[in-house]
Amino acid sequence: MPEADKEGERYSAEKPQITPGFFLKGSHQLDWGMKNRLARVFNPASGRTVMLAVDHGYFQGPTTGLERIDLSIVPLLPSCDALFCTRGILRSLIPADSQKPMVLRASGGPSILREELSDEQIAMDIDDAVRLNAAGVGIQVFIGGEFETRSIHNMTKLVDAGLRVGIPVMGITAVGKNMVRDAKYFRLACRIIAELGAQYVKTYYVDEGFETITASCPVPIVMAGGKKLPELDALTMAYNAVQQGASGVDMGRNIFQSDAPKAMIAAVNAVVHKNAKPAEALEMYKSLKAKG
Repeated sequence: MPEADKEGERYSAEKPQITPGFFLKGSHQLDWGMKNRLARVFNPASGRTVMLAVDHGYFQGPTTGLERIDLSIVPLLPSCDALFCTRGILRSLIPADSQKPMVLRASGGPSILREELSDEQIAMDIDDAVRLNAAGVGIQVFIGGEFETRSIHNMTKLVDAGLRVGIPVMGITAVGKNMVRDAKYFRLACRIIAELGAQYVKTYYVDEGFETITASCPVPIVMAGGKKLPELDALTMAYNAVQQGASGVDMGRNIFQSDAPKAMIAAVNAVVHKNAKPAEALEMYKSLKAKG
């Protein structure tokens, strides 16, 4: 086995990557159609996005908060920058007159009934993403998982298909049950996903060294919301992520499982797009919640 070089230390996190001619890092040389789709997902004014993730049912079924997408999620569409969902939910429940960009889950396979979740395949054809006017597609990549190589090849096949039609791919760092969620792991996973062609990466926040993850990834990173947290904790995590270089968030449970989802997504928007401090955003949440 070849020896790996010692992991780098010169991240220069305080120096933003230059993006000549386009507002998103690493995207200035993409085709017009792909840049146009990215500019629908990411707000050109702030350079960031608040994606609403509701794709959980593809392996979890009707999880809490997603039992009735028509009642819990459709009312939130005006407040998000993009919706991350499956094509089944898009066709069956999302109004076709919605102007929000849709990013579609493109991988699937095992359910929560299986012990090993990394045995995924590409679960949709890129032609269907074109038919659905998708602004992007997302796929899990299991770096360090049992089916690591397959998941990487799934992503690269999807990237090649996306390049043919101008649809960007969001590579998602999937963390297995026995993997350590630290900056070293996410630097590795995010960099591999970017190196192999994904136009942006979804990953988890870590308290120590997150700025080294964003600095060493040459394409935009959006922060995954992860498990449900108290509102202040979720807003603090989102604030820290964007202040440390993330280009937004892709939150699900911390919004739709909140006691007041509309108030929570408004508070997240303030943090991401207006740099509102967590305490300030929490007061906004409480005020909007009180108003019903």
